[in-house]
Amino acid sequence: MSAVMNKPGKGSQNLKVNSAEMRVEGVSKSYGIAHLRENVVHNASFVIEKSKLTVMIGPSGCGKSTLIRLLAGFDKPDSGTVTIDGKPVKGPDRDRLVVFQESALFPWMNTYDNIMYGPRARGEVDDETKALAEFLLDKVGLTQFRNKFPSQLSGGMQRRAELARAMINFPRVMILDEPFRGLDAMTKELMWEYYAGLYEESRRTNFFVTTDIDEAIFLADRLLIMTNIPTQVRAVLEVDLPRPRNLKELLESDRANEIKMEALGILHEEAMKSFSSGSAAASDFIEAYSKRVKKKG
Repeated sequence: MSAVMNKPGKGSQNLKVNSAEMRVEGVSKSYGIAHLRENVVHNASFVIEKSKLTVMIGPSGCGKSTLIRLLAGFDKPDSGTVTIDGKPVKGPDRDRLVVFQESALFPWMNTYDNIMYGPRARGEVDDETKALAEFLLDKVGLTQFRNKFPSQLSGGMQRRAELARAMINFPRVMILDEPFRGLDAMTKELMWEYYAGLYEESRRTNFFVTTDIDEAIFLADRLLIMTNIPTQVRAVLEVDLPRPRNLKELLESDRANEIKMEALGILHEEAMKSFSSGSAAASDFIEAYSKRVKKKG
């Protein structure tokens, strides 16, 4: 296998891999034809640092998912370059795996078989891989649910199973597109802490996309704040908060609130720019921003 991971056995069990750095340089992407063509990403440049958790935040519909498709290799940019450790991204590859907004578990497979899908598809099933699957089942707290089908799992359990299914393939970069969207508030916060713990143990390169400012600040080492469509990076904030992180303590800290208010201020400016054009995403953001400011006051 191309990545290194200490697999379960008599020795130390951990999730460390050879992570990678990704760079997006001067990337633009449009969709449609003739006068219907829409510029979604315009001259975007940023770095996803090796072994860091980079979070991208921006209003719904600004082009974040398009950037994910470009990073994953599902689409190609119209101009600019996307690279991984200096090599051009030419298409999908197991070194970059995406966890999507909606569950991608196969409904006819139980939890264990879903996790084992990648190795089986590559013909890489051996005792070592089976032991790793068992290790990951335990790591994500699903050992007792190994024979359950996705419809028998809660939303949070499905998310954990998908994380394990990605991790068994040794990706050098994990790409997550609002993976906890749609979960209830309590389950979502539990998943933040769970996911942060997995990251802190593995230090795998992670790129996480969200529209939730609290989620972004709790998880991020580095925060990319995007403009409205056509999107590009408006600001980069270093989230210099200690790890491991405790949700209650961290989100009540003065430094976390400083970062939050700076990020909200930038996002509010971007929303105001598109508000006059009747953007529903901008209207929703301004309403949510006003509520947060009133609550803080």
